[in-house]
Amino acid sequence: MNQSDTKALLHTLKNRFEQHMERHKDVAWSVVEKRLVDAPAKLRALSEMERSGGEPDVIGADLLGVKVAKGEILFCDCSPESPDGRRSLCFDPEALASRKKNKPGGSAVGTARDMGIELLTEEQYHALQRVVELDWKTSSWIATQKEVRELGGALFGDRRFGRVFIYHNGAESYYAARGFRGLLRV
Repeated sequence: MNQSDTKALLHTLKNRFEQHMERHKDVAWSVVEKRLVDAPAKLRALSEMERSGGEPDVIGADLLGVKVAKGEILFCDCSPESPDGRRSLCFDPEALASRKKNKPGGSAVGTARDMGIELLTEEQYHALQRVVELDWKTSSWIATQKEVRELGGALFGDRRFGRVFIYHNGAESYYAARGFRGLLRV
């Protein structure tokens, strides 16, 4: 990223951070900005999260129930619906390779890996939904246990009827309204 792009991204992230202090009550923007400036690879990942419609923001580790290294900061996609630049993807590279016809443009796991972020786990997805109500019209792939994946399945979540649901689908499936949300550790 060039200096101009970095400055614009930091400006966007700072504005979102200040508009949603309830997501990170005990975190100061100056600390976040310093960690980001010192981590160009993380800035590139955040740039991809932003570019693909994720609206990443800092989420307090206590709110997300995630163990973090000392001083580590967490960013999650907080867009109201699953990021539109990350939809119509099957679950993982194995599912993508197994499709013989009508292959999607990629997979959630592969795209997350290329972006340098993690898919949310089921627990993290539920925790994020307690902080920000998401996916009223869309759904998001989530990290799937090995036992489920070995049987050909994958998990996704959404919010309907005022509550969060976790469902299953074949890992090869893909839908225009299903993407994925990511977690970035900085």
